[in-house]
Amino acid sequence: MKKLLIIPMLFMCSMVIGQSKKIIGNPIKIENLEVAQHDFPNRMTGDDAKAACAKLGEGWRLPTKDELNLLYQNKDKIGGFASSYYWSSTESNDNGVWKQYFDNGLQVINYSYSKYTKFIVRAVRAF
Repeated sequence: MKKLLIIPMLFMCSMVIGQSKKIIGNPIKIENLEVAQHDFPNRMTGDDAKAACAKLGEGWRLPTKDELNLLYQNKDKIGGFASSYYWSSTESNDNGVWKQYFDNGLQVINYSYSKYTKFIVRAVRAF
């Protein structure tokens, strides 16, 4: 019986690792950051975005507001960004979270982030 439980667990682990490699790809180094080569395939709420980045392991996370702006400033070097809003991890004092539009660089606060709104996610980690 124990052997039967191991097989599905191994399958699930391989799927998570495979998904992580597809997203992280070959990280691009910008200043003191490694940037995942790809966006997550689906838009996510802010809470789901934080959790998905953490599941990548080894320090992967959502970028801060300033790090996200650094990604925007280097978007041609990094590549693969959509002309859309991206999540940051920076919260405002009034229960909002910063996001940035990658078409024109506009940074704004989104107030319904955790429950309703879904944006694109790109993971980073410090090195």
